[in-house]
Amino acid sequence: MNEMKDELLEEEQDEDLEEDIEEEAAPEEDEEEREIAEDMLDEIDGSDALEAERERYLRLYAEFDNFRKRTAKEKLETYGEATARTVEQLLPVVDNFERAVEAPCSDEQYHSGMEMILQQLKTFLDKLEVKEIDALGAAFDPNIHQAIKQAEFTEEYPEGTVCEVFQKGYMLRDRLIRPAMVAVAS
Repeated sequence: MNEMKDELLEEEQDEDLEEDIEEEAAPEEDEEEREIAEDMLDEIDGSDALEAERERYLRLYAEFDNFRKRTAKEKLETYGEATARTVEQLLPVVDNFERAVEAPCSDEQYHSGMEMILQQLKTFLDKLEVKEIDALGAAFDPNIHQAIKQAEFTEEYPEGTVCEVFQKGYMLRDRLIRPAMVAVAS
C-alpha cells in the first residue's frame, strides 16, 4: 500500500515539474528561431560529417589500392626469385648433360637419348625465358662475366675480349642467374 502511495506521489511531482517547465518556456518566436538554428546546425554538422566520411572513404580506398599494388609486386618478385633459385639449381644438370653429349660414345642410341634429354632441358629453360650468355669473343663485362684467367691476346681475340669459356653464364630475362666463367685476353 505504501508503495502505491509513493508511486502516485512521484507521478504528481513529475506532472508538476513538466508544468513548471512549460510555463518557463520562451515565447513562440524564440521557439521558431531556435528550431531554425538547430536545423542549420544539423545541416552544417551533417555536411561536415558527410565530408569527413567521404574523406575517410577516399583514404581507405587509396590505402587498399596501395596494398593491392604492393601485394601484386611482392607476388611477382617472389615468383621471379623462386624461378631464379630453381634454374640456378638446374644449371649444373644442364652442364653435365652437355659434357655427356660432347664425350665420345660408341653406343649411338645412348648418345641420341642424351641429346634428346639435353634438348628438353634447353626447351624448358627457353619457356622460362632463361638465355645463355654469349661470351666467347665478346668484350669482357664484369657484370655478366667472371674472369678466372688471363691469356695472351691474339689477332682473333684482341685485348679485353673473352678468349675462352670455362662455364656458361645464364640470364633470366634481365636478371643474372650465373656469370660466365671466362679467360680474358690481355
